Amino acid sequence: MVEFGTGYQMPMDREYGHSTPHDNTTNDVGVGIGDLGQSLGLGPVPNVHAIQAKLRPGIKKMEFVFTGAGKGSGQGQTPEMYGRKQRAALTEIAAANKVDFTTHATVGVYGLAGQNQQGNFSKESKNFSVQEIRRAIEFASDVGQGGPVVVHTGEFHRPLVDAEWNKQDPEWKDKFRMYEDEEGRTTYRVVDSRTGGVIQEAKKNQKVARPVWKRYNEEDEYWKEKSGKPYQDDNGQWVNPGDYIDYLGNKIEPARRIPQYDKESGSFKVQQMGWKEMEDEAKEKTGLARQMWKQWKSGKIADDKFDQSPWIRFKNAKSEQEIVVRPEEAYIIAAMETSAANSRGWALYYGGNYDEYVDSIKKLKKAKAFYEQIEQATSEEEKWKLKQQAKALAGGLVPLEAEFPTEIIDRELRHLRRSIEQSQEAASSQYSQAQEQEERAKYVESAETYAFREACDAYAESAMNAMRHSDKLQKEGKLKKPLTIAMENLFPESYGAHPDEMIKLVHGSRDRMVERLKQQHGMAEEQARKEAREHITSTFDTGHLNMWRKYWVADDKKSIAENDAEYNKWMLEKLGKMIDADVLGHVHLDDNYGYHDDHLAPGEGNAPIKEMVQLLKKKGYKGEMIVEPGADYTTDVSGFHSVMKTWRLFGSPVYGAGSGLSPGKRNWNQVGYGSFGQNEPPYFVFGGYSPSEEWTLWSNVPLE
Repeated sequence: MVEFGTGYQMPMDREYGHSTPHDNTTNDVGVGIGDLGQSLGLGPVPNVHAIQAKLRPGIKKMEFVFTGAGKGSGQGQTPEMYGRKQRAALTEIAAANKVDFTTHATVGVYGLAGQNQQGNFSKESKNFSVQEIRRAIEFASDVGQGGPVVVHTGEFHRPLVDAEWNKQDPEWKDKFRMYEDEEGRTTYRVVDSRTGGVIQEAKKNQKVARPVWKRYNEEDEYWKEKSGKPYQDDNGQWVNPGDYIDYLGNKIEPARRIPQYDKESGSFKVQQMGWKEMEDEAKEKTGLARQMWKQWKSGKIADDKFDQSPWIRFKNAKSEQEIVVRPEEAYIIAAMETSAANSRGWALYYGGNYDEYVDSIKKLKKAKAFYEQIEQATSEEEKWKLKQQAKALAGGLVPLEAEFPTEIIDRELRHLRRSIEQSQEAASSQYSQAQEQEERAKYVESAETYAFREACDAYAESAMNAMRHSDKLQKEGKLKKPLTIAMENLFPESYGAHPDEMIKLVHGSRDRMVERLKQQHGMAEEQARKEAREHITSTFDTGHLNMWRKYWVADDKKSIAENDAEYNKWMLEKLGKMIDADVLGHVHLDDNYGYHDDHLAPGEGNAPIKEMVQLLKKKGYKGEMIVEPGADYTTDVSGFHSVMKTWRLFGSPVYGAGSGLSPGKRNWNQVGYGSFGQNEPPYFVFGGYSPSEEWTLWSNVPLE
């Protein structure tokens, strides 16, 4: 044995050792050279001839990645840049080389919820993304004759620290944080569910000022009077502790609640509501919404009354559990309620004297008619007396000989009419603003729930398109594999990147597809679920999952190696969960150091890729494994070296290596990156270990 400074002993045998401790195995994970594919970015790879050249090293699976969207360009190609003849040529190339093609829809799509550059969710943006997927499906049908169509997720940005999986998973609770004090600085977008437009951001570290509403509780004067017991109000309604009441103790609807008056200060009470109070408010509103929904479902409340309620957006809920008012929604609704109350207050102020103005006009008109008769009947010599009466009517504010009573009355009528007009305009506009705020509050929805619903609908629509093309290929006898929408976990900052989110997104999209197939095609439930499972799946990207490493909350009491091992355990556990949830259908292999998507060759970063592939094989995964080159295009000879490095990492057996005369099974670890078939050149060569004339290259051609 020869001992090196690393503390590791290298055996001096015919193989000269390995870069890792020798265990007399091939390091084989059960993946052969033909099992791995490679992705090609169309644009950087310019045309059909260049694609064909990429096949020569021996790839048997190839994934076309479209880098353009909308109208294509030289560096950003789209499916429609490949016409009928080019598509036919690619199909023939696949047949001649016995290659299977898969398709990656444009990398310019980040989820199908329809989020635009302004952060709003628009139907136009959603439709654009769906059309991009449709283009990729048609290309995959023509060229690949089936197979996965990879689609990036990334439906919306969401905080990590408050995510459901970060709070409710007992083993991995609070293990991810985007930055220090994320919990205190988190913001949530809230949208108008009618349009998808962002209303406002709810900020956890900012409080909302709101009136203290008058309730039947210990702070109210009725509490002592009624001994804290339920009572019947003037309208015969039972008032229970916690109910909203007016100043006469009558029960009122939550939407019409009034502020608590403080006799000592002579003002209405106001409170600053933080996030904890908003969570309590959300729970209360959830209870009210569920109660009204149940009454409506049971027929106790008519449709029109439910439609006028603040909970109309829950009308399509399938169960009580689906009805949840979130804290960020309560936050915005509270602000809207305050704004509406302010508008109602000003409306009352502006319209408070309206009736008096109207009564005054009626009286003055009668007075004018009376004085008109008198003025007409009075002689010119006696009219000075009328002007004296006018002076008295005007309170002495007009000079003698100035005006008759009718003129004074006309002037007052003009003034009253202007006051009425001002009262009408001001009060009606304030009432309109109040009603607008009340109506808008009915459609306040968290961007997360809105975007999730929109995304599931879009994935379901795309999958139904894939199903139709699969059926067409099946009838033509050309179908290699059903066309499938394969959602890819993308960057940690956006929804869909976490394995738990991916599982939820796939299942939600399948459920939506089942609904659409039943409603639009009259398909039976069992068949609809079979179609949804076949045409909606996920793509697992090893490098993208490894990027969560930068947000991992390490244990200061553990070493770097121990924390890395714990993180790797998390990755493997989550991959296993995806497999067990029956959502995994496609795999991308690439590596990094946990920060950015640099697309190192597998084994060149710190992702436990070999262990993940072993887990995939153990659990029976039989789908594609596509190596995605990136860094090797510039830091090595070619992108194909990423594939060869993967062969080496996996100890993949070399097909056709030797005539059978050479000893033992050769694998790529013994061939690639070697020195005449050896992994490393020896530091010392002597005696029986010296090379002989019998040396051969990895191809078994004698060394000349």
